[in-house]
Amino acid sequence: MGTPAQPVDWTGMSEATWREVAPGVHVRRHDELKLNCGLVVGEERSLVIDTRSFHAHGRELLEAVREITGTELVVVNTHAHYDHCFGNAAFRDSQIYAHPGAAEGLRRTGEHQRQQVVDHLRATDREHLAEQVEETEIVLPFYLVEQDTELDLGGRTVELQYAGRGHTDHDLAVGVPDAGVVFVGDLVEEGADPAMEDAFPMEWAPTLRSLLERPSGVLADSWVPGHGHVVDRTFVETQAEQLATMAERFTEVLGTGIAGVDSLANAGRGLGLTEDTLRLAAVRALELRH
Repeated sequence: MGTPAQPVDWTGMSEATWREVAPGVHVRRHDELKLNCGLVVGEERSLVIDTRSFHAHGRELLEAVREITGTELVVVNTHAHYDHCFGNAAFRDSQIYAHPGAAEGLRRTGEHQRQQVVDHLRATDREHLAEQVEETEIVLPFYLVEQDTELDLGGRTVELQYAGRGHTDHDLAVGVPDAGVVFVGDLVEEGADPAMEDAFPMEWAPTLRSLLERPSGVLADSWVPGHGHVVDRTFVETQAEQLATMAERFTEVLGTGIAGVDSLANAGRGLGLTEDTLRLAAVRALELRH
């Protein structure tokens, strides 16, 4: 597991506001990495979806949540990349949910991810941010779910959904059936290519299609990616088709027995993906073949 594809482009503690995409369902988009965090408000509890990149970011998010609701909070990490879960320290008094693979991945790679971020911040003369990341305690999720799980928030139910491997081997989505909203983390990218560093490029499309076919997915026309603008169902279907076509072309080349990174990447051209994305996907496809 590495770090997300997006570079660290923080400008400090930036202004962000909530957007209510359905009654009681909010999205907060941040300048850093165009990251989206979610909030689903119930009568008794509310669910926070992802916690940002370090303790101070998480604390700012918590304060923003408290401007909307005073209910008990539960948290879900969609996956174990630092920008989605290093803010957990600010929510350590809450139940934090994730897939078991996220807890294991964060335990195994958290310090490496931290060092990569710190090195980048120092190389770009942002010592104050580097120190904040260094001082952040990495808090692991400890309520682990490996299959679809319902959470009762009081007056509404949300669904933690595991549909298979894609951006990582442990991506969780969050369906809000009564609102027609699905939070998909980095399984969907808006404004950038799907990030392939830890991906399962041959399995990603079936995972997305599985989410689309679930009852909450069939009803949803607001899909919240981990980064970028909220999208509709057609956008998700189109990205699934793009990934499926890439995988089909890779499969054809792999079947020749002489596949390499160059030949796989060449096969993926014309799909609207950058050369870097295709080469990363090719590397992963070859690694996972063995």
